[in-house]
Amino acid sequence: QVQLVESGGGLVQPGGSLRLSCAASGNIVSIYTMGWYRQAPGKQRELVATITSSGSTGVDNSVKGRFTISRDNAKNTVYLQMNSLKPEDTAVYYCNTYILGSNYWGQGTQVTVSS
Repeated sequence: QVQLVESGGGLVQPGGSLRLSCAASGNIVSIYTMGWYRQAPGKQRELVATITSSGSTGVDNSVKGRFTISRDNAKNTVYLQMNSLKPEDTAVYYCNTYILGSNYWGQGTQVTVSS
């Protein structure tokens, strides 16, 4: 059973930083592509960043230059470093992986960017 647990969300002022963590059960972060998604109120869930098993990363254009995805294989954890946060980054952020035909999601962590 794959479990993903996000943490690190909170309230931050515009221009601030947060680091989200996604702790995975089992040794999966180094084997499967991991992703961060977000969903703002009234909007569809959107892909923010991914990291593949080989360590290749990608981020959406809306966060390029501000967000960085990384992982710690020993801790089975994926991170999303978010800098220069904007009010439009406000959303619930979800960790995701797709394994053998099944999508797995964490419970989400709320990020609110407001002064």
